[in-house]
Amino acid sequence: MRLAGDSEVSTLETPIGPATGRPPFLSQLHEWVTTVDHKKLGSMYVVCGIIYMIIAGLEASMMRWQLAWPGQTVLTPEEFNRLFTMHGTTMVFFVGMPILLGSANIMIPLMIGARDLAFPRLNAFGFWLFLFGSILLYFSYFGGQGLYGMGSAPDVGWFAYAPLTERTYSRGHSTDYWILGIFVAGIGSTATGINFIATILGMRCRGMTLMKMPLFVWIMLVDAILIVIALPPLAAAQIMLLFDRLLGAHFFDAQAGGSALLWQNLFWFFGHPEVYILILPAFAYVTEIIPVFSRKVIFGYPLMVAATVAIGFISLGVWVHHMFSVGLSPLINAIFMASTMLVGVPTGIKMFNWTATMIGGKIRFDTPMLFSIGFLCQFLMGGLTGIFLATVPFDWQVSDSYFVVGHFHYVLFGGLIFGILAATFYWYPKVTGRMMSETLGKWQFWLLIIGFNMTFGAMHVSGLLGMPRRIYTYQTERGWDLWNLLTSIGVIFQIAAFTLFAINLLHSAFKGRRAGDDPWDAWTLEWSTTSPPPAHNFDEDPVVYSRRPLWDLKHPEDPDWKYE
Repeated sequence: MRLAGDSEVSTLETPIGPATGRPPFLSQLHEWVTTVDHKKLGSMYVVCGIIYMIIAGLEASMMRWQLAWPGQTVLTPEEFNRLFTMHGTTMVFFVGMPILLGSANIMIPLMIGARDLAFPRLNAFGFWLFLFGSILLYFSYFGGQGLYGMGSAPDVGWFAYAPLTERTYSRGHSTDYWILGIFVAGIGSTATGINFIATILGMRCRGMTLMKMPLFVWIMLVDAILIVIALPPLAAAQIMLLFDRLLGAHFFDAQAGGSALLWQNLFWFFGHPEVYILILPAFAYVTEIIPVFSRKVIFGYPLMVAATVAIGFISLGVWVHHMFSVGLSPLINAIFMASTMLVGVPTGIKMFNWTATMIGGKIRFDTPMLFSIGFLCQFLMGGLTGIFLATVPFDWQVSDSYFVVGHFHYVLFGGLIFGILAATFYWYPKVTGRMMSETLGKWQFWLLIIGFNMTFGAMHVSGLLGMPRRIYTYQTERGWDLWNLLTSIGVIFQIAAFTLFAINLLHSAFKGRRAGDDPWDAWTLEWSTTSPPPAHNFDEDPVVYSRRPLWDLKHPEDPDWKYE
């Protein structure tokens, strides 16, 4: 009997070249389109996420161009609304989600010593649903009038508050595109989450108990559980909204007996766990990277596992902090203020554990470590302002201001994107067999640090000065001119940083230095196979005796692993 991964990889992969009767290019294209190999599907997820990151970055750059000076007329109000809707939707659903799913796709089987995910065909199904859903949303641009003749994209914000998204207030089909595109992509993400859970719980190699799993795998297990729990309520809300819009239902129509707050409760029950769905993978990346570049075992492994599980559990009970200003009772506000502050406890444990791992270590400041340290600093800033916003009176004062925009960008950009960049530089050699340029990487890091803090740090100040979110222009006497100019100048630094990143990715793929199997002298199983790994991952089924299996092979005389 063969594993599912063995049989499907061997029978569905198409040989390249004359044996297929097709030109080599078409044979390779057919192989990628029909593949069920977790590494190829993961790579396609990540590439799609990077492409959408570029698109979302261009959308954000156009908004910042509009807001750089008061009274600008580069964009009309309608075009601005479409841009911020598509930017937010793209970053959350089509950048963060595919990159986290792609990285987990590639690494989970390699880290647990498996040949593939538990359900390879379901894995492929999930990817293609994500891709078709994202393309469906962007098809909304091709119709109507607007930005350069393509303007019927959704204009309802990435949160699409009902009843403002009912047919009465949102004419045409742009909102329908938003609903269906995210709905289809969400089904794919849910299917992939189920696949991760089954793989981690059922396909670990011999000797790998739950408490010997890499923390990356532990964190991704909690992340997958959150995906399975949080995405269905969003899908239910979208179906109800579609029924309202197309079939005359009244789920969100208060005049007909519906509830104006029902959408917010359902959406944010998804929306705040989604923040942790996005940020937990960044935790996973830096948790693997920091010990390797500090030459120390992660500090407090059991506590890190407990903190991860606690974050997942508590994150399901904090969604109402997005609704403090809608008029809920003081008791409800107090309960959710407390739960929101409580989630900072396990998150703080992780921050102390990462810091304790570095203290006394022989730190190597290679690019993955630089981005990991950048993640710690930026995410800490976002976490601290999150505690501010968890305080109901403060939240009332700055709700829907640019202070909130700065906060969640410090969390999701400063956290997620810095984590993704750290992971890219760290695992790129394993996936491609070549090293990325350290020189370009370090230039990118410092440009991004400068641009990021200039952009989103200034947003906190303009928010405290009263600048509301989602305005397309402003008058000069408001006192926001300098801070908006600084915000927009920071975007220029970020564009330069990501241009270097794109050059680095492409140049290294063809001209990068050969990496070897283990360029970082790491400890987890993925570094024990070739770079890039073969279709079957491992020539022999791995056997694990500790949390650092590769260290055991390299240093059989070292007794340090025995305490694990």
